[in-house]
Amino acid sequence: MNDTTRNDTLAPISYEAEPYRIKAVEPIKRLTVEQRKGAIEQAGYNPVLLKSEDVYLDFFTDSGTGAMSDRQWAALMMGDEAYAGSRNFYRLENTVRRYYGYRHVVPAHQGRGAENIMSKMLIKQGDFVPGNMYFPSTRLHQELAGGTFVDIIVDEAHDAQAPGLFKGNVDIAKLSALIERVGAERIPYISLGATVNMAGGQPISMANMRAVRTLAQQHGIRVVLDACRSVENAYFVQQREEGYASKSIAEILLEMCSLTDACTMSGKKDALVNIGGWLALNEASLYEQASNLVLVYEGLHTYGGMAGRDMEAMAVGIEESVQQEHIQARVKQVEYFGHRLAACGVPVILPVGGHAVYLDAKRFLDHVPLEEFPAQRLAVELYLASGIRSVERGTLSAGRNVTTGEPNRPTLELVRLAIPRRVYTQSHFDFAVEAIASVHRRRKELRGLRLTHEPKFLRFFQARFELL
Repeated sequence: MNDTTRNDTLAPISYEAEPYRIKAVEPIKRLTVEQRKGAIEQAGYNPVLLKSEDVYLDFFTDSGTGAMSDRQWAALMMGDEAYAGSRNFYRLENTVRRYYGYRHVVPAHQGRGAENIMSKMLIKQGDFVPGNMYFPSTRLHQELAGGTFVDIIVDEAHDAQAPGLFKGNVDIAKLSALIERVGAERIPYISLGATVNMAGGQPISMANMRAVRTLAQQHGIRVVLDACRSVENAYFVQQREEGYASKSIAEILLEMCSLTDACTMSGKKDALVNIGGWLALNEASLYEQASNLVLVYEGLHTYGGMAGRDMEAMAVGIEESVQQEHIQARVKQVEYFGHRLAACGVPVILPVGGHAVYLDAKRFLDHVPLEEFPAQRLAVELYLASGIRSVERGTLSAGRNVTTGEPNRPTLELVRLAIPRRVYTQSHFDFAVEAIASVHRRRKELRGLRLTHEPKFLRFFQARFELL
């Protein structure tokens, strides 16, 4: 952790009123206990496989689940659905250049489409891709391209109870050791995640990004940013890192991106849309390659799998995402939820991240062995008890070693409660706190799960279980 950080960010959180008013509503219903039992059994005790109509509060993901603004809904009517050269692409391209700073933009249907193209362009068989903790789809694309992911995040990130305001930082010593061991020519790029998802939504500091950039330039290695929640990371830099309190979110975001060579982006997070993403680059030669590959896997280089109207709504969303009122309210809402749970004695990852609250299943269900998937079992119980849908981020998500076939053993065993943007109110979070606290009080009653169906890739999406 950088010693220039401020330490005043963990004060008690009060709820701040949302900087918007509700113009349209969507009804939700809460099933009975018996109905929920039937639904989760039919889903193979995997909340991912539940029908959304059977979920009361959906904290499965913040990806594509947010509410669009009136300006974004109006933007949908401005869609130019020409197959080639849509004016909405050029509006999106200019907006990405303005706020993210990259020279070239290739649209994709969502973030993993951009990851696929990036991996196919840069990774060769036998390469090593260092990153500040893996994300399942990112690592899978790297592995399918012939690479091996190497975790270079600071040790604190693997400790649910460790303090630290920037637990998403890269351990520079680990990165240096990897370069020395395998050689810079076998490292196509350094993969940097903003507000590291699998670590509990923990941010990376600007000082650390600068150190990574300096080391990478010394060895001629590219730096690629997973920018899907970089606005949230910029907010944490503004609030926690010395020298940034007076800078705007837009200024910080631009500085972050200037320390990298390219980015993959899922616009379904920070950019406040339900679908879409992009690959952004500075090198003209890579842009030419990406423009060619996007034809094969996504669509023409001026739409990349998106409708024109979606690109227009995304451009508006990017502009709204950097507004101080928006991002502050978004992060404070998550902090309120997390701090209320912690006050009830529920074990959560602290500091609370920017997009989700993470339950520490190792402490929550300390009597359930990892072989019985405690985080998955906890996610099942949250649904049974209250209709809340969450997602496992632990042993199941970690998958298997591509060489040995043995299960990967992450140090963290978490349940993620991801918060959709501009969707839920304080009453929803207060209900969720009471429901989760009640499960915590009777946690010793719970037993684990047995895996009955295991897909080859990204198994947490479609795996099935039975109760032990």
